[in-house]
Order: sequence, then C-alpha cells, then structure tokens
Amino acid sequence: MTYQLLLGDYAYSSWSLRGWLLFEKFGIARTSQMLDFSQQSVAEQLARHAPARTVPTMITPEGAIVSESLAIAEELASRHPEAGIWPADPRARATARTLAAEMHAGFGALRNDCPMNLRQSFVDTQPSDAVLADLDRLETIWDHARASCESDGPWLFGAYTAADAFFAPVAARIAGYSLPVGAPAQAYVDAHLNDDAFRRWRAMGLVHGATLTRYAKPFETRPWPGPAPLTATVVEGLGAENATCPYSGRPVTHVMELQGRRFGFCNAFCRDKTAADPAAWPAFMALL
Repeated sequence: MTYQLLLGDYAYSSWSLRGWLLFEKFGIARTSQMLDFSQQSVAEQLARHAPARTVPTMITPEGAIVSESLAIAEELASRHPEAGIWPADPRARATARTLAAEMHAGFGALRNDCPMNLRQSFVDTQPSDAVLADLDRLETIWDHARASCESDGPWLFGAYTAADAFFAPVAARIAGYSLPVGAPAQAYVDAHLNDDAFRRWRAMGLVHGATLTRYAKPFETRPWPGPAPLTATVVEGLGAENATCPYSGRPVTHVMELQGRRFGFCNAFCRDKTAADPAAWPAFMALL
C-alpha cells in the first residue's frame, strides 16, 4: 500500500499545490483523488476520511490521516530522509522551517485579496496597503533565506526544498495579479513559473474541472506570464504514431497533433493536459 493524496481543484487550490509538490518534486509515490470544488463542500466530500476536513489530506500506508500541508512535509521528511525535503545544513534547515511555518500561518491579506487562479493573469489590480506589506515581508524573508546559506541559485536554499513548495502558490499569486516585487523576488517567481512540476500542475488545472465564477475579478487580463507552451491541437480519430500512452502504457484512444505529428493517449485527460503544455511532461517529450 502506498500513500493516498486527496486534493482540491488544480486551478484554485493553493494548499493542494503545496501538498502535491511535496510528492512530485521529491519523487515519492502516491495515488491521488481529486475533490470537486463546484459540488458539495470539501468537508462533506471528506466525510469518509474523518477527521479530515481540508485539502490536501495525506493518508499514510498505515492509515494515519494527515490534513495540514506543514504536517505532511514533516511526516514525509521523517519517513524519507534521503529525499532532501528540508536542507541538510542545520542553519538552512532551521531557516527553511521557520519560513514555511510563517507562510502556513500568515500573509492573510495576500491570501484573501488574491486567491490563486491559474487560469488567468490580471493587470492593474491595485493591491491594497496590506497586500503591499505582505509582499514587502516576503521579499525580506526570501532575501534572508538566500543570505543564510549563501544561495545564488533559483531556489531559496540552493536545491529545491519544502520551503519552495510552500511559496509556489505565492509565486502564482504574484504572477496572476501582476503584483509589484523587486528583481530578486521576481527572479524567484520566474523560477516557479518555469519549473516543470509547477507547469504540469497548471496544465492539469487548465483542462480539469469547471471555471469557477467565484474566483473572477473585475480586472483586465493578460496572457499567463510563464513560458509559452508549444502549440498542440486536439484531433478526432486515431492514427497516432505511438500505440500506447506515454504515461500509463495503455492502448491509445485519444489523439493530439503537434508539429505535424499525431500522438496518442489512453484517455482525454492525458491528451488534454499534454496539449495544454507539452514541454512540461518528460514522458511525452521523450516520445516527441
């Protein structure tokens, strides 16, 4: 038996993004179940997993129910010390943990005014003074993190850690609402936008589930500021050059076209998430 991971909507659930990245970035196997944000409440959908009431929720192989992303990070780090979920250096590890804890508990104005929406990017959002104060605090602690371990790479502590997973939804908010930050902070946001795992999550968010009107905002929109995806087209019929899905190995039933070539997948979701951002999927790019 492996871990079970219960998640919310790819496009809107910022906490679920954190939980998923803790598995995806560190190569930890799991099965996933998506909850429907357009149907009954999350708590109702989690009723059979009581006392869980929020997503993400991790169910361990022994059946323990872990429903907070910070607790998930710590439990996975204990069970998989080789994965590098926290920095190995004691000072960097302590700093990473305090940053993750602050993100877990704080930044209420940024959360409330700018809910994560990976389907749109807004301009002229006129952030409040409270949101600007949250952004200033983020820049302070990000600079402190880099200084604490003399990191000059894209991530806060050199290699990717749980702290970066915790700030991935913040990067999405800064990008999604065109929020003003300095050059070092913007470079950190761009690192998230260019990260293949983040791109895979967003690609799934573009094609899975309904567009939820409660996340709409009265601002002008712009193209998403991350990497421009390769242009792929969903097509009818079969006739793909591959006989089996690059993800599951099952027979091809759905097809897309890219660069004049036809590629097949085992279901519509596999096809559509690939078409949304083909370069984000290593298994597909190996096929290409």
